[in-house]
Order: sequence, then structure tokens, then C-alpha cells
Amino acid sequence: MENEPIILALAALAQSTRLDVFRLLVSAEPEGLPAGEVARRLDVPHNTMSSHLSILSRAGLVRSERISRSIVYRADLDALRSTIAFLLKDCCGGRPEICGPLLVELTPCCPPKVTTDA
Repeated sequence: MENEPIILALAALAQSTRLDVFRLLVSAEPEGLPAGEVARRLDVPHNTMSSHLSILSRAGLVRSERISRSIVYRADLDALRSTIAFLLKDCCGGRPEICGPLLVELTPCCPPKVTTDA
């Protein structure tokens, strides 16, 4: 992956309201939230929220879909995974004693279901 998309993503998240928006949208996956609901939950004026959502969208971190009269925003989890993977790709020079605690922190709170063929 190139540096530029990562720089755009990190720059977009380097503002507290946008970071709050992104975290809220991640927690609302997969349904997403209408823009007005995001603004209401974070107590941010609608026009200000529109600007924040635009920045996150240009950075590739959120995507939107018009549903009737609402625009529903969703976190782009693939972009989140790519950003984290880019940052960790060369983590710790292959020394597990350094990376171990970090990997524990990144262990999902909701591990994927394992299916078994019977």
C-alpha cells in the first residue's frame, strides 16, 4: 500500500470529532447510521457534521448510501484493516516478545464463529 492513503486516513482521524464519528460508525456496523443521527448522538450541528463526514469520506474511511431521504454512513472496515495492517506490517522486526502484547490488544472482542463440517 502507498503512504498517501494512510496519511489521508490518519489526518482525517487526527481531530476529536472525526475520531468520535468514526468510532461511532464502527460500532454501528453493519447497518450504519443516518447523518442526522450521527450529529444528534455526538451533539454536533448538522452542517459541521456534514463537513466531518465529507473529510472522512474523502479519506476513504466511510462510505455513504442514499436511502429514501436519508444518507446513511458506514465505516469502511476494509480501509480500517488496511490502515492497521500497514502500520503493523513490519512490527517489531519479528520479535514476538515485543509484538505479543500489541496483538493481544488487537484481538477482537467478538471472535468470528468457527464452523465445523459434520
